[in-house]
Amino acid sequence: MRVYPILLYLVVSALGASAQPLQVFILAGQSNMQGHAKITTFEHIGMDPVTKSMLDEMQSADGRPTVCDRVWISSIGCAEAEQTGKLTAGFGASQNGPKIGPEFTFGLTMQKLTDAPILIIKTAWGGKSLNTDFRPPSAGPYVFNEAQLAIMKKQGKDVAAIKAAKEKETGVYYRLMVEHVKTVLADIKRVVPSYDAAQGFELAGFVWFQGWNDMVDSGTYPNRDKPGGYDAYSTAMAHFIRDVRKDLHTPKLPFVIGVMGVGGPTSEYGPEEQRYKATHQNFRAAMAAPAALPEFKGNVTAIRTEKYWDRELKLARAKENDVKEKAKKLAKEQKLKPAEERALMEKMRTESLTERERLVLEKGVSNAEFHYLGSAKILGCIGKGFAEALIGPVKD
Repeated sequence: MRVYPILLYLVVSALGASAQPLQVFILAGQSNMQGHAKITTFEHIGMDPVTKSMLDEMQSADGRPTVCDRVWISSIGCAEAEQTGKLTAGFGASQNGPKIGPEFTFGLTMQKLTDAPILIIKTAWGGKSLNTDFRPPSAGPYVFNEAQLAIMKKQGKDVAAIKAAKEKETGVYYRLMVEHVKTVLADIKRVVPSYDAAQGFELAGFVWFQGWNDMVDSGTYPNRDKPGGYDAYSTAMAHFIRDVRKDLHTPKLPFVIGVMGVGGPTSEYGPEEQRYKATHQNFRAAMAAPAALPEFKGNVTAIRTEKYWDRELKLARAKENDVKEKAKKLAKEQKLKPAEERALMEKMRTESLTERERLVLEKGVSNAEFHYLGSAKILGCIGKGFAEALIGPVKD
C-alpha cells in the first residue's frame, strides 16, 4: 500500500501527541483551595469586559459549565468521599454547591498551555493550619511558647493532656495529602480511564493555597502585628516544600505558593480595615518569603492573590455594609419590629446603592469575605494565575 506523505505526517503526529506523559498537578490547602464560589456567580464574570473571555471558556453557549476534554481530577476533602472524573464545575466545596475553587480555571488554562493530557490531584480541607494540621515532618513537633503555657496554667488546664492532643493532631493532613497523591499515582487508570502506562506521567507542579487559620492564630504567633511575627510560618513553609519534594521523589518539583489576599491590596484598605492592616501585611510577606530563598530560585513562585480581588465588588460591599449599619441604628432608635427593620434596610439600600452596585452584589457574591466573597470571578482569576505561574502566560 502506498503511504502518502501527508497521511504519514498525520499518523506520526497523532502517535507523538498520544505518547506525551500525563502532566500531574497537585493542588493542596484549606477552604479557599476547596473553593466556595457558587456557579451562580459565573454571570458576574461576563459583566466585566476584561474577564468576559474567561467566562466564555468556563461555560458553553447554552450556559452549562464546560467539561474539559483533556483534564481529569481526583479530589478529596471537598466532599465526604473522593470525587473523580473529567474536570468541570462542581469540584469545589460540596456544601450548598455546586461550587468551584481554583481547580476549574487552573485546568482550563493548563489545557491551553500544553497539548499533553492532564491530571489534577486536589487535597483540601477547610479550617486547617500549617503549624499543626499540615505540619511537615522536618519541621519537628509543635512547641508551645511560654505565653501559651502560662495561659493554660492560669486557667488550670491539663498541660500534659493538651500537649499529647497536639502531638496527635500534628501532621495528620500532611500525611493524608501525600498518601492520597501516592494512591492515585499507583493506579492512574482508575481516575484517567484512557491512561496508558507506556505513556507515563510527570509530576509537573504543586500549588499551595492556605493560610487563614495561621493568620488568625494569635497563640502560635503572639507578635503577628510586628515585623517577623510570622517567621515561624515561613520556616514551616520551607520545610513543607522540601518534604513534599522528598516524599514524592521530585527534587525540583515546581511549586506555587498562593499568598492569602482576602480584602485586596492593603494599600487600598479603608478605615474599618486599618486595625488589621499590619497583620495582613506581615502574614503575606511571611507566606511569600520562601520563594526568595536561594535553594528555591527558579522553581518556587509566590503569587499575590490580592491582585485578583475585585475592586468594584469591594467598594459596593463596603457601601452596602455602611447602609446596613445605619439602618440597624435607626431601627433600634425607632424600636422597629424585625419586618419593619428589613423593610427599612431594603429601602435605604435601594436609595443608596446604584443599580449597577446592587447587580454586582447580587450576581457576584455567594460567601463571606474570608472565602473571597464566594466569587467565581476572583477564584477564576486566581486559578488561571496559578497555572500561568507554573507554565507561563497564555498566548492568545
